[in-house]
Amino acid sequence: MNHSLRFPLDSNSPVFVIAEIGINHNGDINLAKKLIDVAVEAGCNAVKFQKRNPDETVPEHYKNILRETPWGVMTYLEYRKKIEFWKREYSEIDQYCKSKNIYWSASCWDIDSLNFIIQYDIPFLKIPSALLTHKNYLLKVKEIKERHKLPVFLSTGMSDLNLVKKAVECIGINNLIVMHTISTYPAKNEEINLNAIRTLQNELQCLVGYSGHERGLQISIAAVAMGVKVIERHVTLDRSMWGTDHSASLEPEGLRRLIRDIRIVESAMGDGNKKIVDSERKIIEKLRKVNDL
Repeated sequence: MNHSLRFPLDSNSPVFVIAEIGINHNGDINLAKKLIDVAVEAGCNAVKFQKRNPDETVPEHYKNILRETPWGVMTYLEYRKKIEFWKREYSEIDQYCKSKNIYWSASCWDIDSLNFIIQYDIPFLKIPSALLTHKNYLLKVKEIKERHKLPVFLSTGMSDLNLVKKAVECIGINNLIVMHTISTYPAKNEEINLNAIRTLQNELQCLVGYSGHERGLQISIAAVAMGVKVIERHVTLDRSMWGTDHSASLEPEGLRRLIRDIRIVESAMGDGNKKIVDSERKIIEKLRKVNDL
């Protein structure tokens, strides 16, 4: 299937909104489905998960560290495997999202996971910030992007402009959306640096998105006013739930408000031409008594 036809995204497109479920499902497929429902009801365009091969991605010195979890004390590697979704779960997610008419994809944290996720009819790939400097991984993404004509979102946390440019050169600018982000959870307002969005737009001459880890809605809405074409925010049923990302996530009502406000801001942006709008003409007759310019 030609993904560029099913997934049009250009400078004139409405903002594409992704609800990042990530690992907030805590390994529970029913919780994942509830979060998909939240995204659908809020009006999101897509949900996104995170896919890992824990044997590959967990550093050796972390594997045997003990961790307290809701399932008891276990090693960190056991915990990562416990919350990971595999073939059965992703096949169920694929069918469930199709039934709900919402796109889904996953950030892949290793090459094995890239090879796994591409078996599904996903509309885009997302490169995590942690993989931005992994050349072999980026080259694999480039191969998939070109073979499948698949849009790629590049998250740029923990990176300066020079690193971003090197990654873009490696992947190729075609069909690439660069995502400004700060990789702290939650991100501090004063460190988010929204003006970096303009830098990426000017320096790379490509579509730019924003992946937000802050609390609240204002910063993501401001990013829309600055011209980003993709917004990604983590979603949870309850920020007090156990897990690393819940505190930096939006609850259902927050996600609904975000979508509402994004669409309001979009409708207010206009084409940039300063002109008299039709609804002002009667007001001119009423209020403008002198017109001798």
